Amino acid sequence: MSEANRKTALGIVFLTVFIDLLGFGLVLPLLPIYAKVLMAEFSPAARGASIGALMASFSAMQFVFAPLWGRLSDRIGRRPVLMVGLAGSTFAYFLFAVAAWEESLLLLFISRIGAGIAGATIPTAQAYIADVTDFENRARGMALIGAAFGLGFTFGPLVGALGFLAVDEQFAATTLNPWPGYLACLLSGSALLVAFFKLPESLRPGSASATRHAFDFAALRDALAVPSVGLLVATFFVFVFGFACFESTLSVLLDRETSAGGFDFRPRGILLMFAYIGLTLTFAQGFLVRRLSKRWPETSLAMAGGCVSLVGFVLLAAASHVHSFPLLMVALFVEVTGFAFVTPSVQSLISRRSDPAKQGGILGVAQSAGSLARIVGPLVGNTLFEVSSTLPFWSAAVLMAPAIAMIVAASRSGKDFTSPNE
Repeated sequence: MSEANRKTALGIVFLTVFIDLLGFGLVLPLLPIYAKVLMAEFSPAARGASIGALMASFSAMQFVFAPLWGRLSDRIGRRPVLMVGLAGSTFAYFLFAVAAWEESLLLLFISRIGAGIAGATIPTAQAYIADVTDFENRARGMALIGAAFGLGFTFGPLVGALGFLAVDEQFAATTLNPWPGYLACLLSGSALLVAFFKLPESLRPGSASATRHAFDFAALRDALAVPSVGLLVATFFVFVFGFACFESTLSVLLDRETSAGGFDFRPRGILLMFAYIGLTLTFAQGFLVRRLSKRWPETSLAMAGGCVSLVGFVLLAAASHVHSFPLLMVALFVEVTGFAFVTPSVQSLISRRSDPAKQGGILGVAQSAGSLARIVGPLVGNTLFEVSSTLPFWSAAVLMAPAIAMIVAASRSGKDFTSPNE
């Protein structure tokens, strides 16, 4: 593939992922609001547990299906798997709209489960980028996925906060509005059309894995067969776990009354804060990481990101303790920037040290590790938050030390994959 075609392919992958995630960012902030209305007759404990299950179902499906999609893409190609994922997202968001229209909690759960299955194709997009980039440009390519996430999480909540989808107290008490689901469906459908007409196949003939099994833990064995890859997958889990503890408790912290130790934000303000997080993530991965990756190796970027993330968690704990909004804004910027440095760097290292014929499955294992962290993180984070509003942040800060140590160990014990014939 020529350099011009590679840039075009990267641009198209970025566009399709961004459009799809724009719908995701649009729907995600509304899920707890819709669920709360549909669970109005539930007891507080049952309502909290049910909303938690609804939010966790997406990550649970990603945990199960990410390796499956990754290994399938190693066999049949990246393009068809990506298009199936986009088609699944389109249908899942349509179900979300129907669930709102019919006021059906069951359909809301089904739509979320379907979105998780479809969204588990993200490692296939990462494998696509690995196919069309060389080692030197791998981290910059992986950062495109992070930038797409950041843009989706920025503009999705902005549409919800500033447009006709704005969430306020009156809206939560009215009949559910199906139009967010229809709009997200339209966005994912548009991404599907872009992929169908413009996205070329990236998997080279003869490089696909010959295995016949879609999900038999072979990808996990492939990942653990290389010690440094296993360390990197574990590192990815720890960082995502810490970030999930913070992310899942932030809304509760912002919403809580000042007298109770929170910041007394209204729903629109919470959405704008999540848009700020998305904008920070976009800037960090789309600008800082792409620039610095030309000068620093992935191991240095990952270690620097871990240190910055540790500082961010400490600042978050301090902001929560003294209830300082300016300090909170600084802490959010520092924490998100640190996380933005870590994730594409670790993913790039995993792909560089993996057999190209198996990297789709191995990246799927890493994505599943992240999904597992996003299942466990909110459960642990919210439990700690009930003890103290600062405890999730202090706990995450403590976890950063072994995570950084694992990056150092992986950098010293591993090397890039080389073919046995070379």
